[in-house]
This record gives sequence, C-alpha cells and structure tokens, in this order.
Amino acid sequence: MALEALSSNEFLNFIMYDSIIGACNDDTSAVLAPQEIGGQRSCSYQPEAPAERPAAAPGRKKRRRRPRVCKNKEEAETQRMTHIAVERNRRKQMNEHLAVLRSLMPESYVQRGDQASIVGGAIEFVKELEHTLQSLEAKKHKLIQQSTEMKADPQSPFAQFFAYPQFQLSGKYTSQSKAAIADIEVTLIETHANIRILSQKRLRQLSKIVAAFHSLCFTILHLNVTTLDSLVLYSISAKVEEGCQLNSADDIASAVHHMLRIIEEEAILCS
Repeated sequence: MALEALSSNEFLNFIMYDSIIGACNDDTSAVLAPQEIGGQRSCSYQPEAPAERPAAAPGRKKRRRRPRVCKNKEEAETQRMTHIAVERNRRKQMNEHLAVLRSLMPESYVQRGDQASIVGGAIEFVKELEHTLQSLEAKKHKLIQQSTEMKADPQSPFAQFFAYPQFQLSGKYTSQSKAAIADIEVTLIETHANIRILSQKRLRQLSKIVAAFHSLCFTILHLNVTTLDSLVLYSISAKVEEGCQLNSADDIASAVHHMLRIIEEEAILCS
C-alpha cells in the first residue's frame, strides 16, 4: 500500500515537472522565433545598453619651460662688481656737481649739506636772481625813458609829485638857478609835515639835511630817497615838536630852501 502511494506521488511529480518544462520550452520558442514567422516577444527582459563614458575634457597644452641660462659664479661675480663700480662713479660725479653748485650760492641758501637742501637752495637762489634781473631791467627801461624825456623836455621827471610847490627851479636843472635852487613843497596838518625836495646831488647832502631838520625841532618819521642822473628827490615825513618857531607850511619851505642854499654854497667852496 505504501509502495503504491509512493509510486503514485512520483508519477504525479513527473507529470507536473514535464508540464512546466514544456511550457517553458513553448515560451522560449516563442521568444526565440523570428518576427518574420510571426513570433512575438513575450519576455520583458531587455539587455541594458552599455553606459556611455563621459567624453574626456580636452587637455591643455603644456608650456615648454625655457631652459634657464645658468651663469657660472665667475660671470655673476664680474657682473656684480661692474654694477658696483658704475654706481660708485655715478655717486662721485653727483657729489662733484653738488659741490660746484653749492660754491656758486651764498651760504644763507644752503642750510644743510645733503642733496635735497643744495638743490632746493639753488632753486630759491635762481628765483631770487630772476626777480633781481627783472627789477634791474625795469629800472633801466625807466631811466632810459626818463632820460629821453628830459632831453626832449627840460621839465622835471618828478613833476607829478609836486602839485603846489612853494619853491620851483627855473630853467634847466644843469644850471644854477638864482630864484631857487630846488623844488620844495610842504604840506602841514596840525603837527605832521610832508616835505618833498628835488635838487642837484651834492656831497654829504643827506646827512646835512637830517641834521638841519633836527636843529629846527623836527623829528623825521620817514625818509625816502630817489636818484636819477644828477637829480635827487627827498620825500620826508616829519613831526613838528614843541619849541619849533615855524608855524606854517610856507615858513617850513623857506627854512628848507635856506638850508639847501647853505649846503649848495658849502659844496661850491669845497669844489
């Protein structure tokens, strides 16, 4: 009984196995059958496409390094010594030029001996020379113009400074005038007097005029002197002190004229 049961089970397993194998074979044949025959793909399996490899980035061209020029130690040392010698000669020439430049300037323009001070002082000195040259050129032009006008016209080149002179020269300036020996104009405001004198230049004339003013009880506050050829113009600002016997502008002008006449006579006697 047990043997029959075992035999029936084995037979049943065989039938099931054979049926499964047959079904698989049918499916396989259907899958493998070409489409021209009418076969259809019933299997869902599809082979995966091979993954595409990313394109390699274009590589940069490698720069060729220039071969370094290797100098030997002797050449490098020679070049270094040459540079040192050139620099030494340049500094020597610069110091020589600075010394010459400093010798051409007054000591007041050079405070220190360094290069910056010498060059700065030279610039200031040149500017001062330019200013002096311009002043001299202006004075020269003015003197030439005044000399030309005086030859053409015997009137004084300082005539514009005299509005109402108490005394005035007559005739040419080169001749001694009998009426007056100088142009004299005096203005008096309380105790302040402005005096202008135009006369011929004489030896020690200025010192004598100052001494005479002190003797007349005048204190000179300001004095300006301008010369042109043989003429001299004195512009005097003075204060009338107490005890002065001159009470008006005409009195002061007369005293000044008398003073200048005495100086003129002394100059003639000494000549």
